Amino acid sequence: MLNREKAQWMGCWNGVGGKIEVGETPLQSIIREVREETGIELAHAEFKGTVTWSVDDSYVGGMYAFIAELPETFDFFTPVKTVEGILDWKHMDWILHPENVGMANLKYFLRHLFDDPNTYDHCFIYRNGRVCDFISKPRK
Repeated sequence: MLNREKAQWMGCWNGVGGKIEVGETPLQSIIREVREETGIELAHAEFKGTVTWSVDDSYVGGMYAFIAELPETFDFFTPVKTVEGILDWKHMDWILHPENVGMANLKYFLRHLFDDPNTYDHCFIYRNGRVCDFISKPRK
């Protein structure tokens, strides 16, 4: 997890990732972003769907969601301060704890990424700075 130093989600724990560069596929982008933000060289990442959001009835953005596994023998000692923020491993129970107010909105869809073999399109609808609706549909 990355505790972000910049907006969006400044000061909150979130996954790593970023913008797709010209000529990149989403998969190439996530592999590059993970390397840039963590130094970890991924051999592969699995596409798990999309996450989009609208704010006050206007479409604002979206992202591709990926997961990746590292070997059990992989050593990556944290916490680590980076340009992007603070990297640290977090247990799923901590991330999804109902009283954890320091997380981005991963609690809405994170279980789908890890526990469901299907891919989903997830959509947040924000009004007045709060999630007023969340829709999750399996991709066809």
